[in-house]
Amino acid sequence: MDAIDRQILAELQQDGRLSVTDLAERVQLSVSPCHRRVRALERSGAIAGYRAYLDSAALGLGFEALVFVTMTAADRATLDAFESAVVEIPYVLEAQRLFGDPDFLLRVIARDLAAFQLIYDDHLATLPGVQRLTSTLVMKTVAENRPLPLD
Repeated sequence: MDAIDRQILAELQQDGRLSVTDLAERVQLSVSPCHRRVRALERSGAIAGYRAYLDSAALGLGFEALVFVTMTAADRATLDAFESAVVEIPYVLEAQRLFGDPDFLLRVIARDLAAFQLIYDDHLATLPGVQRLTSTLVMKTVAENRPLPLD
């Protein structure tokens, strides 16, 4: 990956809807070579996909919590069962396995506190292998959905 590829990635991170013509102009290439580079970046997996970034508050999902999960065991079967089940919960926006205690961090979104309580009781507390859940409410998001550093 060279400097032009990194510049293409930076531009697409800022605006994934850029036409190839506009992108080529921004990176100072002609359209055909720019298009070939974009396709190569897609094939290599550097560009994993494109999607719309939605405003959760505008969609009535203004409540966010971070849920820390401590597991009963760390064996492969328990972890696999938990991971398979947690990705099926649409309100879990992110699920990360951590080193140390706790074992997982979940970013959960809901309409309000009452909706979060239902998600917590009906989905999170019933996940396989869960020993303890601890949650904290997000007061304010300071940085979100930031572009990856490409240097």
